[in-house]
Amino acid sequence: MRAVLLAGGIAMAITLFATPAFIWLFKKLNWGQFIRADGPQTHFTKHGTPTMGGVVIFLATLAGYFFSKLANFETPTISALLVLLMMVGLGLVGFIDDYIKVHKQRSLGLTGWQKILGQGIVAVAFAVLSLQFKNEAGLTPASTKISIFRDTNIDLMAFGTVVGVTLFVIWIYFLVAGTSNGVNIADGLDGLATGSSIMSIGAFAIIGFWQFNQSCLTIVENVASCYTTRDPLDLAVVASALVGALAGFLWWNTAPAQIFMGDTGSLGLGGALAALAILSRTELLLVLIGGIFVIVTGSVIIQRVFFKLTKWKTGTGRRVFLNSPLHHHFEMKGWAEITIVVRFWIIAGLCVLTGIGLFYIEWIYG
Repeated sequence: MRAVLLAGGIAMAITLFATPAFIWLFKKLNWGQFIRADGPQTHFTKHGTPTMGGVVIFLATLAGYFFSKLANFETPTISALLVLLMMVGLGLVGFIDDYIKVHKQRSLGLTGWQKILGQGIVAVAFAVLSLQFKNEAGLTPASTKISIFRDTNIDLMAFGTVVGVTLFVIWIYFLVAGTSNGVNIADGLDGLATGSSIMSIGAFAIIGFWQFNQSCLTIVENVASCYTTRDPLDLAVVASALVGALAGFLWWNTAPAQIFMGDTGSLGLGGALAALAILSRTELLLVLIGGIFVIVTGSVIIQRVFFKLTKWKTGTGRRVFLNSPLHHHFEMKGWAEITIVVRFWIIAGLCVLTGIGLFYIEWIYG
């Protein structure tokens, strides 16, 4: 428990006090946000606001995690390192995307296929490594069993080793791409993605700590309700470091934002969120724990599909929303930005509470 609190405290202190220095540096480097012309008119005042703040978040997370391990004379676990690998790997993809935008002063960085390729490389590396390292109990960080409830799962290896591993890699990519793009889409208003990520990632700090206390490796009673998750406490430490880093960053990112996390931050955070779900064997709970990201991504899909269908059928494309993602729709309706953000935070919190509630119910009745 001490490591969990220490990691979060160190990370929060770093982003809270060091972010102004990065704001100054990014202004000197002209790393300012480019605002697309078809977005809400109110966003034009944000042009030039320093971006790539994900760099600060991830440096603070790394420092918080490794300092907490050093202070407790502990060795980093492979599970935690895999989460950090995913975070940094996708953060690098986002950094390249952001750098192209600020360097060429345009809203398009990497093309869609280039971004998919980058996400694919990181996801495949994560998937392969997560099956390579076994501990004394024979557990690998990730499992090829997709759990619905504890005793109900789909074992991908039942289709054979080659097919099973292939399906596992595809499954991991689907989770990673979906989650990272979801957080990226939600990062459209000051503090929206940051605050929502605090709640979603914070849920995995709770889940990791709970799984540690109910580990099959440490308890002999109530074996039917124990967990075989590998390194659950260290997953909680990483999640706590991320939450702390985000909390300190939110001080400077809330409206009116003095710095944006950029694709650097949103892609990396989405990747870390997916990795935490995969390694804690709670992948399907992502739909609820990351519910706000599912909602905003769904609004984009609905908008595009409806537009293409109506254009194909009538020759004129029609829209369901005034603008997408969903938060821009409410901006176009005249809602104040802070009102939208706070209400979306409430929705995010309710989704997270529902996810944690189902996790607890699964423990009782699973």
